[in-house]
Amino acid sequence: MSKTTPVPLFPTYIELCDFKFENYPELDKFINSLPSWCKGHWEWGKAFLEYTGRNKSAHTFDRFRNEVEKFLLWSFLENKSPIDELRKSDILTYADFCWKPSVNWIGTSNQERFKLQNSYFTNNDVWRPFKIQAAKSQTIKEIDKKKYRPSQQTLTSTFTAVIVFYNYLMGEELCYGNPAQTAKKDCKHFIFDTQVKEIKRLSSLQWQYLLDTAIDLADEDPIYERNLFVIASLKTLFLRISELSERDNWSPTMGHFWQDEDENWWLKVFGKGRKLRDITVPSDFIPFLQRYRLYRGLSGLPTSGDNNVLVEKIRGQGGMTTRHLRRLVQDIFDHAFTRMKQAEGEDRAVKLKEATTHWLRHTGASMEIERGRALKDLSEDLGHASMGTTDTIYVQSENKKRAESGKKRKVD
Repeated sequence: MSKTTPVPLFPTYIELCDFKFENYPELDKFINSLPSWCKGHWEWGKAFLEYTGRNKSAHTFDRFRNEVEKFLLWSFLENKSPIDELRKSDILTYADFCWKPSVNWIGTSNQERFKLQNSYFTNNDVWRPFKIQAAKSQTIKEIDKKKYRPSQQTLTSTFTAVIVFYNYLMGEELCYGNPAQTAKKDCKHFIFDTQVKEIKRLSSLQWQYLLDTAIDLADEDPIYERNLFVIASLKTLFLRISELSERDNWSPTMGHFWQDEDENWWLKVFGKGRKLRDITVPSDFIPFLQRYRLYRGLSGLPTSGDNNVLVEKIRGQGGMTTRHLRRLVQDIFDHAFTRMKQAEGEDRAVKLKEATTHWLRHTGASMEIERGRALKDLSEDLGHASMGTTDTIYVQSENKKRAESGKKRKVD
């Protein structure tokens, strides 16, 4: 394999939209040192990432940038062939490379790609396309990069991004086939998982500790009213953390709560796939909405013209980002874990230490299943494309039947 050390190809979305090679002299020199087709491929990557940045979340942009950058660098430096000439066997060779990349392609920490020096963006010499987990106490010499192996999730993300990239190029009539699509099913590094999936959720007792902790903290110090509202919203309304956050193309406001002619409350949400949906708001949630609005000096319940942001920043104007929202939730998880550990023991409280914000959505939906709510209604509130998705994730009807019938097996 080539000993050439890879360099970053694409900056952030904001910088990419205003990109000029004259501002990136080292990248310009690198691209021009390659065969002429490479610059055209770099332009394809740039166009695809600009499209992704306009139409997808910041997280999706970052994920696709990582994978497209990696794929193009491999084609430039390792395979040395245009990607519009690749076949299934070439993509499988790329998968082999991702499974065991050259040591000089592997880093030990997340690094920014470019550094601003003297008004120009220079390459960060320690950036690498692949990353191996390392303890903070380990030095570079102590880390055996030859032991790098991607997770199944990482390998799936790699194929997904490359497939989507080829689909984009086909739509632009720059490529006339998608070799990654056909290669995925023949990749020897995939382990096909048919295990029974366990939902990552809190138990009823763990949820009660979390909610009680949030309420007690808010009663003691009003600054926690925001934390309480976010916790209650994520669990009770089955929200993804991004659906509460401020985004470039959507700002959740209090006016997105609305009441129909039968006095039923709803919340309008901008969810995955850039789809708007209306979520039913239960009566038990209304007091949490009211106390949060009271804390903010707003009237009891929102009206259709209420443009106040849904979850305001701690400092400054506008809504919170997903990162800030996660911090609010994590703070309550930490307090609740300490409280439950003291009262119930660490074994019963440990999930509060492991949980993420998305567990609250799973917890709320699972509890709805347990109380017998209609699958169709729950599926629509969750924003699933079909009831089959809801059944697969939360109900697992076939697995439950299999487990029940399995109990009846005899030893004699």
